[in-house]
Amino acid sequence: MPQIPEKIHELTVGQLAARSGAAVSALHFYESKGLISSRRTSGNQRRFSRDALRRVAFVRAAQRVGIPLATIREALSELPEGRTPTRDDWARLSASWRSELDERIKQLNRLRDHLTDCIGCGCLSLDTCVLSNPDDAFGETRAGSRLLVEGKSPDQAGRTCAPTPANCD
Repeated sequence: MPQIPEKIHELTVGQLAARSGAAVSALHFYESKGLISSRRTSGNQRRFSRDALRRVAFVRAAQRVGIPLATIREALSELPEGRTPTRDDWARLSASWRSELDERIKQLNRLRDHLTDCIGCGCLSLDTCVLSNPDDAFGETRAGSRLLVEGKSPDQAGRTCAPTPANCD
């Protein structure tokens, strides 16, 4: 990893990419989304302050755990005077994101646990299919997945038979 002399207070986009491990295109994207900022030289070249390294590290760490960029941008905008996030900032923000991540993990575990059943079925018409019938929305009234017709209740949508699956077409 290239070292930047202490006397250099601004980085080119190439230097920032080399030090942060992010591609130049990713840095341009982060800048377009307001996650990092640069100034332009008289030759219209980008220059990033050294604290952009910490902001990029913050953004990449948050992305790795699945935090959407809009949420990251919102968190960064709440910092006083647009300052670079500190260790305390990360601790506070990551704690607030924890419940959202726990819910996603729960959903992914549920999907993983039921994926084999759906693939084995082949038609996605399992009584309690978590892919085509999340939370078993129709489990009380019918078996299998059904396409809802807009404006009809689950009891009216697409039913052309008696309530038992054996009588359905």
